[in-house]
Amino acid sequence: MKNTDQSEKMRISFDLDEVLFVSPKTHKTEKALPFPFNKIYKERLRLGTPELINELQKLGYEVWVYTSSFRSEKYIKSLFRLYHVKFDGIVNAQRHIREVQGNNKNILPQKLPSKYRISLHIDDESIVCSLGRQYGYNTYQLEAQDDEWKEKILSRAEQIRNMPI
Repeated sequence: MKNTDQSEKMRISFDLDEVLFVSPKTHKTEKALPFPFNKIYKERLRLGTPELINELQKLGYEVWVYTSSFRSEKYIKSLFRLYHVKFDGIVNAQRHIREVQGNNKNILPQKLPSKYRISLHIDDESIVCSLGRQYGYNTYQLEAQDDEWKEKILSRAEQIRNMPI
């Protein structure tokens, strides 16, 4: 049963390092930003990132960043704006520590997508992906260079969106 209620869009989140930000030595990447932006934003985007995020949003998904990096929300927004990408939400390490870990005496995982009602989290770290079942979120583990990564994520997102409630 498809959920068509626009107020309850399915949320998808992406990790940054080794998922959206990759090395041109090991992955196909988007063209480097022009000067002077390439001096401010040294990260390189995995080839197809802007296209995938914009496509997911056109299909009615909310797209978030959930990273354990300490990059500021402003930095992340500004960098992606240069690629014509606007995220629906950003959780960085500061926000995670403040809103998820807080004063909890038990050490929680470095990412907890279910806290933000994120239905699908894309990450490269197997530990983050393996904790999904225990903590109530679906994952897709993105590993090395994969020319079909966008199609695989679109397919996984549709699979989850069409799961019976």
